[in-house]
Amino acid sequence: MSAKAWGGAFDEKTDPRVEKFTESISFDSRLAAVDIRGSQAHARMLARVGLISADECRQIIETLDTIGQEISRGQMAWKTELEDIHMHIESALIARIGDVGRKLHTARSRNDQVATDLKLYVRDALETLDGQLAELQAAFVDRCEIDAEVILPGFTHLQRAQPVMAAHYWLAYCEKFQRDRDRLADCRKRVNVMPLGVAALAGTSLPIDRQETARLLGFDSVAANSLDVSSDRDFLAEAIFSMSLIAVHLSGWAEEWILWCTTEFGFLKLPDAYTTGSSIMPQKRNPDVLELIRGKSARVIADVQQILTLVKGLPMAYNRDLQEDKLAFFDAFDTVYACLELAPSIVRLARLRVETINARLEEGFLDATTLMEYLISKGVPMRSGHEIVGKLVRLCETRSIKLADLSLAELQQACDKIEADVSHSLGVRNVVARLSSFGSGGREAVAERVAAWRKK
Repeated sequence: MSAKAWGGAFDEKTDPRVEKFTESISFDSRLAAVDIRGSQAHARMLARVGLISADECRQIIETLDTIGQEISRGQMAWKTELEDIHMHIESALIARIGDVGRKLHTARSRNDQVATDLKLYVRDALETLDGQLAELQAAFVDRCEIDAEVILPGFTHLQRAQPVMAAHYWLAYCEKFQRDRDRLADCRKRVNVMPLGVAALAGTSLPIDRQETARLLGFDSVAANSLDVSSDRDFLAEAIFSMSLIAVHLSGWAEEWILWCTTEFGFLKLPDAYTTGSSIMPQKRNPDVLELIRGKSARVIADVQQILTLVKGLPMAYNRDLQEDKLAFFDAFDTVYACLELAPSIVRLARLRVETINARLEEGFLDATTLMEYLISKGVPMRSGHEIVGKLVRLCETRSIKLADLSLAELQQACDKIEADVSHSLGVRNVVARLSSFGSGGREAVAERVAAWRKK
């Protein structure tokens, strides 16, 4: 019998260059554990429906356990002529238990086998990333206590806009990463549909029980169209896209903190353990880890394009093009995993430069919007109030003073509805005290959200 899974109808040997060109064992060997898990469930199902005996099932399962242990110890020799992880494991099984091993592939194809392996692997990967994101969220929530009294300028267009509690910044990242977690959970619904048992594309005449296999592997449901299963990589594209948004959110965080740790901003000190130095400039602490997190997002975004380009326009059912799908997923997962592995420690160990922040906190007219809202509360139309405050800002700029430095008389000259209580709307700390709408960056609103996040 040929060592290959398909050699019976062929008269000529495969060109070694073709074997090298078509192999996937160099990257799909990482599917070994899930391939064995799927095969063991398949064997149990075959025994239950009477296609193999209970003893044959036992032999298959026990031998697969042994093969899995050998692979984990690095004792399996990879051979290009065996193409992929599925044939390596099956060949090792047959070498040990002969014809009993040859029965394992009953009622399945490598087409549905690899789809099942991928779904098992992706499902595990999504759970891993979810755990990492939860850890990162916890790190930001912990920072809320450390920085409980710190006020930061909020920016739009990188221009100072309004003040917010520092915790508001930290919880903003928690919200982004929660959406990422929600997307992973939603993606899991499509992932957790079992392909196994549709064989190559048409199903089988053998009396298999796909629902039983799904139960054994923890799938929520069974794929209902055999043609669709062989070609479906929607779940893979969706998973990679979900990871790309995680990477984008990490990149945005990294970019902000890179700016914050510059001398020009002076908001943040990164831990030495997560920075590097210069080979020529002794004073440098470079935010290399954050820069690489920002840079690596490009790879994950490219992986989305790779998988979508791969699957566009493929004819129905399986095509060998799909061998390349794993490369995009593995790269995206490995990249995001590596970034998330470091991010929580950076968040926990970084420190805000509170004195530097406070020294410049009143710069940039962060109270201008609240002054406008004060005028609105006095009956001034919003657009009129906006113009009045704009003129006051311009006046202050000409004199290099703050809005709070203007006398009550000067303020009343701009608008006769201004009263002495205007002082409660001027100055950064007064502004933060007045921000009260749900979800705002004010003291009480933020405290409520911190408490809510601590309960999660």
